[in-house]
Amino acid sequence: MSKMGKVRERGFSVEMSSKEHVRSLIVSDESRGKVLFEGSLGELQELGMVEEIVLQVKGTKGTLRIDLEESEFVKMLEKKKEGE
Repeated sequence: MSKMGKVRERGFSVEMSSKEHVRSLIVSDESRGKVLFEGSLGELQELGMVEEIVLQVKGTKGTLRIDLEESEFVKMLEKKKEGE
């Protein structure tokens, strides 16, 4: 939650080097309007933060970016360790 007590919306993007690596993309009016994007990022090449606000996972076949601050990422990892 942000300082104002509101949940901050998070964004993401998936950039694929070729449509051949996309397994499926489903945008449905059924199933409550769910969207499913599946594919393969390939072999992991790099995991890091872009400008401390975007988690970036680079693979040989594509890149996944998630709007997530580094401090939040670390906090979630610590929370997971406590729950194990």
